[in-house]
Amino acid sequence: MSQVESSNMNESVWNLNTEIASIPTKGCQLIGMIREKLIELGWVESDVFKIHMALEEAIMNAIKHGNELIEEKKVSVEINIESDWFKADIADEGDGFEREDVPDPTLEQNLLKESGRGLMLIEKFMNSVEYQGNGNRVKMTKQKS
Repeated sequence: MSQVESSNMNESVWNLNTEIASIPTKGCQLIGMIREKLIELGWVESDVFKIHMALEEAIMNAIKHGNELIEEKKVSVEINIESDWFKADIADEGDGFEREDVPDPTLEQNLLKESGRGLMLIEKFMNSVEYQGNGNRVKMTKQKS
């Protein structure tokens, strides 16, 4: 993993550019490290929670749905923390998806399903979310409160 720290508040405060194998525990370790960095940099708990949840959904979706838990397939994660912005770019090696094809988890017929809320949570907790490529890349940002 490559990391860069800077003290100039007009630039990135912390960057991470890494790839992980499609193993859920690797994703959890990475998310935990990013969470700790946000706390160290003084982000408020509500922002840390929202970013943590969005990262967990995006990275675990990439591991489980995108790369289908095939360990040899990689998930690329690029994080850029600025003085007042969090930016993430997460990509997998899967076939991708169309956002409009994902069922609305708030509809009556979907309320009791065990999965399907991840994209809604990401979109609720982050300021901007973009699905790129063939749907196998998500870019998301969150402004510091």
